[in-house]
Amino acid sequence: MRIEQLACIEAVTRLGSLRKAAQALHLSQPALSETVRNLERELGVDLLDRRRSGARISDAGRELLPHIVGVLDAVDRLRGAADEQHLSSRAVRLGTVNAATVPLLVPTIRAFRAAHPATRIEVVAEQQAVIQRMLLEGGLDLGLINYLQGDDRPYGIEGTELLRGRPVVCLRSDSPLAGGTRLTVDELLTQPLIVMRQGYVMHRYVNRLLGGRAPDFSYSTDGAEMGKLMVAEGLGVTVLPDFSVRGDPLERAGIITHRPLVTEPTEVFMVVERPLAGSFPAAAAALRDLFVTAAAAHEQGVHHRKH
Repeated sequence: MRIEQLACIEAVTRLGSLRKAAQALHLSQPALSETVRNLERELGVDLLDRRRSGARISDAGRELLPHIVGVLDAVDRLRGAADEQHLSSRAVRLGTVNAATVPLLVPTIRAFRAAHPATRIEVVAEQQAVIQRMLLEGGLDLGLINYLQGDDRPYGIEGTELLRGRPVVCLRSDSPLAGGTRLTVDELLTQPLIVMRQGYVMHRYVNRLLGGRAPDFSYSTDGAEMGKLMVAEGLGVTVLPDFSVRGDPLERAGIITHRPLVTEPTEVFMVVERPLAGSFPAAAAALRDLFVTAAAAHEQGVHHRKH
């Protein structure tokens, strides 16, 4: 028994004749008639009454019709579910805290696109807590998260370290402060300060760094990329992980640079995370592996530029 045979019976019943059913199914009438006869032989039941005026469903066929329609409906639901699963497997949902977006995210997406041209990547820029909640709730497949040294890692999430760096002052290359090799907190406070909005790791770090002292003028922004653009436009300086500045197009163009702080060394980690519960799509696993590769290449490129 084939689904096509059941579809023929349903079409004859719905349209009222073999001729109309054949036209709707794009079959010849003899081919449709033979398909129905094969099903009747298999079931041992005459499903159609064939008369000179045309073919109609028989009494026996009418009794079986609800079962036939039920099977066809079940097949439609199965196909719909398969289509949804196919579409979901064709998209990887990635959350990012917006640090190292250009130096790391862009080359990774480029490599993924070359290897998986039919798979879509959805990038969601959010704060760390939101990304981790979405990971646990199934709204994201992967998340790019920053941690400060000593931070606790959440339960139910697996992380793979990508980059490790230190907080630095990001400033314009023509700034008078760029002449030094290291900057003090006092020097930092002489400039308008661009800080990350509350909820970001670097917001927490800067508050701890300043120890209650306030700059003369400060801006608040949502993410490292906007912070670097504001620095490039001469609006002030900002504090970011060094890996967020190294290799950035604005740094490569000589517009912005960075200097370490004279303070107790603190490490910042960029981690790609995934939920431990549930399945891990192959496309998401491939993207995670490419992040690891891109991070290694990024670090190697930084090493070469230093030497």
